[in-house]
Amino acid sequence: MSISFEIVLFLIAVALVFDFLNGFHDAANSIATIVSTGAMSPRWAVAWAAFFNFIAFRVFGAAVAATIGKGIIDPKIVDHYVVFGALVGAIAWNLITWYYGIPSSSSHALIGGLAGAAIAKGGMSKLVASGFLKTAAAIVVSPLCGFILAIALVIAVSWIFKGSTPRRVDRWFKQLQFVSAALYSLGHGGNDAQKTMGIIWMLLIASGLSAASEPLPFWVVLACQAAMGLGTLFGGWRIVKTMGMRITKLKPVSGF
Repeated sequence: MSISFEIVLFLIAVALVFDFLNGFHDAANSIATIVSTGAMSPRWAVAWAAFFNFIAFRVFGAAVAATIGKGIIDPKIVDHYVVFGALVGAIAWNLITWYYGIPSSSSHALIGGLAGAAIAKGGMSKLVASGFLKTAAAIVVSPLCGFILAIALVIAVSWIFKGSTPRRVDRWFKQLQFVSAALYSLGHGGNDAQKTMGIIWMLLIASGLSAASEPLPFWVVLACQAAMGLGTLFGGWRIVKTMGMRITKLKPVSGF
């Protein structure tokens, strides 16, 4: 089924809306700790995160975009219905979780939307098992790894600084939180913006505007990084409050 140029433009716009909401929704991941510990004001924190979100394309390649574009569902079944269903499903979930202040993964919402749309059109056989299962496993592995590594790091820091006063430790780690927030935002922009790049890339291939053998167009990279950066700049304050204040009380060392 051929996809008209007008429909492609409309779906690219919807994809960029999702990307904006991804930055808006997930800004809390980058800035909740640095805001809740008082190391940086909310206004400067979102600007700091947005900047590193945007420049992430200078650091990371397009491996995640390739997985989304070619490694989750069979590219042969992709049409405007599949892409639209995936995006609207992910956008709806992002808005629901933002409204209730629930920290959740925009990336996995998009993967779920994509998989659901593919199954609705062609059944379970249209999923690419290796890519889909690898992504699904990360839902469990990612928080466990974060949990274990954070415990290990805080114990190590406690031993390293056992002879220091709490005030001195707080002063050091308030500064180091600038580094941790920057690195997190860099990783967020390099990983999550690529999800939308993969969707647009998939759409361009399905519509015949790009060949599967061609690299990801650079304008897609810039558009997705800019949309995510702008979303982060506006910030999802409901989720910031949940992440920074309602899960645990943080000090600069644990925030780092």
